Amino acid sequence: MDSMHPDPAPAIPPSLPELNAQIARLEAAHKAKGLPLSGRIIHVMHHLPVEIVRIVPADSLEANGSSVLSPPMTPEFKPEDVEATVESVDAKWRIHSRTAHPALVSGIKSLSETHDQILVAWTGEVLLQPDTRSSPQLGRQATLPSIAANLLAPFSSSNEPNDNVPPPSTEGPLMVFGGEFNEQEKKEVETELARFTEVETDVEKGGRLKYIPVFLPPDVSKGHYEGFCKKTLWPLFHYLLWLDSTANVPSPDPSWLAYHKTNQMFAQRVAEVYKPGDLIVCHDYHLLLAPKMIRESLGQVFHPNGGWGTAHPSPALHNEKRKGFDWESSQGATPNSDKTTKSEKIGGMLSHVGSALGQHLGVGEHEHGSPIEVMIGMFMHTPWPSSEIFRCLPTRREILDGMLGANLVSFQTYSYSRHFVSTCIRVCGYESTTGGIEANGQVTAVGYCPIGLDVKRVLHERDLPGVIPKMEALKQLYKGKKIIVGREKLDVAKGVYNKLQAFEKFLQVYPEWRNKVVLIQVTTPALSESPKLERMTAELVSHINGTYGSLDFTPVHHYHQALEKDEYFGLLSVADLALITSLRDGMNTTSMEFILCQEKTFKSPLVLSEFMGTATSFASALQINPHDLLGVAHAINKGLAMSEAEKEERHAKSLEGVLGHTSHTWAATILKQLLENVGGEHTAHQTPALDVQKFAAAYKGAKKRLLLFDYDGTLTPIVKVPAHAVPTERTRHAIQTLADDPKNVVYLISGRDGDFLEQHWGHVEKLGMSAEHGSFVKQPGMEDFINMTEALDMSWMNEVEEIFKYYTERTTGSTIEVKKASITWHYRNSDPDFGEFQCKQCLDLLESSLASRRPIEVLVGKKNLEVRPLAINKGEIVKRLMYENPDADLVFCAGDDKTDEDMFRSLRTVFPPGGVHGDTPVIMKPPVAVTAAMDPEEAEELPDVELHIRPEQIFSTTVGPPAKKTLAGWHVTCPEEVVEALETLLEGQ
Repeated sequence: MDSMHPDPAPAIPPSLPELNAQIARLEAAHKAKGLPLSGRIIHVMHHLPVEIVRIVPADSLEANGSSVLSPPMTPEFKPEDVEATVESVDAKWRIHSRTAHPALVSGIKSLSETHDQILVAWTGEVLLQPDTRSSPQLGRQATLPSIAANLLAPFSSSNEPNDNVPPPSTEGPLMVFGGEFNEQEKKEVETELARFTEVETDVEKGGRLKYIPVFLPPDVSKGHYEGFCKKTLWPLFHYLLWLDSTANVPSPDPSWLAYHKTNQMFAQRVAEVYKPGDLIVCHDYHLLLAPKMIRESLGQVFHPNGGWGTAHPSPALHNEKRKGFDWESSQGATPNSDKTTKSEKIGGMLSHVGSALGQHLGVGEHEHGSPIEVMIGMFMHTPWPSSEIFRCLPTRREILDGMLGANLVSFQTYSYSRHFVSTCIRVCGYESTTGGIEANGQVTAVGYCPIGLDVKRVLHERDLPGVIPKMEALKQLYKGKKIIVGREKLDVAKGVYNKLQAFEKFLQVYPEWRNKVVLIQVTTPALSESPKLERMTAELVSHINGTYGSLDFTPVHHYHQALEKDEYFGLLSVADLALITSLRDGMNTTSMEFILCQEKTFKSPLVLSEFMGTATSFASALQINPHDLLGVAHAINKGLAMSEAEKEERHAKSLEGVLGHTSHTWAATILKQLLENVGGEHTAHQTPALDVQKFAAAYKGAKKRLLLFDYDGTLTPIVKVPAHAVPTERTRHAIQTLADDPKNVVYLISGRDGDFLEQHWGHVEKLGMSAEHGSFVKQPGMEDFINMTEALDMSWMNEVEEIFKYYTERTTGSTIEVKKASITWHYRNSDPDFGEFQCKQCLDLLESSLASRRPIEVLVGKKNLEVRPLAINKGEIVKRLMYENPDADLVFCAGDDKTDEDMFRSLRTVFPPGGVHGDTPVIMKPPVAVTAAMDPEEAEELPDVELHIRPEQIFSTTVGPPAKKTLAGWHVTCPEEVVEALETLLEGQ
């Protein structure tokens, strides 16, 4: 059901200074609202970006025996070329940088300019090295200056040896230590990591990271990483299902227990260093359970339908029976009785509700007495599969619930985020909201942001003096030949075998290229080594060379080894084509590095798999389906025969994507996304009860008021038969009186059609109305509705109606309501449980098959499912009214369901991120609801307007239980309270 459609190309993010300015504004706004921010970020990732080597006497190493020792994995680059020049040398330990995940690490370090950063991660496999020196231990007087001097030596022009500290021996082989450290040794490692931080910061002139190690028992770390991560999650996320159906997996799976234990130990370690106000960011599939476990380790309790908090939400208060409403069963009611005490009654009741409720996520309380929010984000660096694939995982629900413990879950691409939303709907039955998932009262935002390269570092390595000689040697070696280059891990998901098959097909179909093209394929051992794949690859290479080669020509050069970086960048620089055929992948650094290297040489084209996470950023590349061998062969031919002009044009567009999406802008964007989804800034949260006295005072002092009301559930209760939801006389009188006030602009913004609104409210001459969620608008004093959808493509309605008919036939009691600009499926008269189940199935089908390729959005309402145009909604109508009434200095907006959250969101987003500072003007551009019915030329002539309104003058109010999560600022519990609040405003008139 998750059919393939092209992802939208990710927009180039703002510049890094602008992103930092937005982050600063958001943080200032949070602090102004009483949300404490510590200025610290805790990153939680699987492996520390360092390698720890323990120096031991040679005789001690021999005494350990071979039972706990094994050789380390082959690195991607040769050790002499890695950035391992940052070392902390001690009597027993040596620590240096690792080259793995350079983009991730550089992105994290870039945030150190504005935040203190802590990195909680596993130590990794500690290596043992025998010390064969005559003095096996250095003096304990070794201090930081001596470490720094030893570290800086490679950067100095002097080659004189340092006599203060003997160099560590490199004669002994490195072996992996398989034992556990005692408490003393753990403290020593922590001390050396602290020293390393100082040295690393000094050498790199910034990017300070405080390293907090997680010490995992060997059996736990192996079961976690080599077991569940690499044998279960990695294949699943790359669409490689477990093919051996006869495999006997014990229950419970020991690798799952190790995965669970590891995440628990990480969560406990985070809790040890956590301070209120810290931002926490968890990285990748190794720690999918961590967000929820971190909250539990910090003492938070999950309340069904109420989200995370430190105390159970108070039960809803039972309001006294209201009188004067036609839908109440009380007899002999007098609508205007006891008017003199009504204000006191409402104010006292609502203030009591507000003091009892309003729980937020939190640990402890700050000075105002409200809980301190725990702010957690999560970023997935790997692909996320379709729901049909993910549902095969036995522990699927535990993993999803663990991830939904975060405020934000972000992915590399839009399609990955869409798959995740679909998975939450289909596997857990949760509901999607605008931009996220609602699970048991807790809303988790879902977004995407592609990660990029540390461009500055790559350009520096590309321009090193050692690269040019390698380039010249390669040119001479392959003189007169076209060079196709590829570099991947030898993993099934990387598609190396498919690449070789496609290259063979290319030589078959295009014989004119024989003896003129070479494929240089570099591979390194995969995370999960596969002898079978290695054998098949070697056999295919031999077959191609035997078939199409000769004594003086070999078409395929396969190097299964580590590579010098000078060789690597030289190879990318002289290549005539880069060929990347991954079957599934997240970020692919080779494609980006190739584009940067080609900037100074030939502007050679890139052939890129459409299943790459980076594919959407490189629309100008020759994108291929790696399973279509003939299609890949055609793309290779096209790339090799491409004109110089086309090469330059395609390369310029690709280069723009690489330079725009860097690791630094990625890190800043993730931080910005997290800040936008905590503390109630553009996020659903629990709210205090409407302060009627404050509202009434603001109302009386305002010169122009904008009063906006939903209808069903706000001015009338929800009833089984929609036609029976008629307003009472008290409701009509209150709205009529407000509309007659010349200072007021009053609108009903409803999902009802125009005929229904005209029938019940057409007699109120000065009342504005919006029908079908903003699709039709009737201004006060006008006779006809304006169609806001005339300029939109509405051909999708037939497709949606067919889907709704399918579910109507299979859901007794359900009906379809077709309006002029939207279509709704109602199931309020169906069996509640089955109707809800069918609704979620239908929702998943619509979002996966239609919403991704048609200009629509799908909304889950109360016992209904509605599809409407993407650009027209209640929020756009609110923006239109704000634009048309920029001098309004009070806004009251009331609504009860998810469609009304668009209105509340619009009232927040008219202000810049972080709020309004001082007398800074609030400028508003013409919204879609104004320009949709105009010609483009007319729309361009519309001016921007300056709004008089300020955030504290907006009373956005949701109708519902106190524990309800909403974007509104206040709440009332039922429609009766809305009407009573309005009558309070009119008491003095």
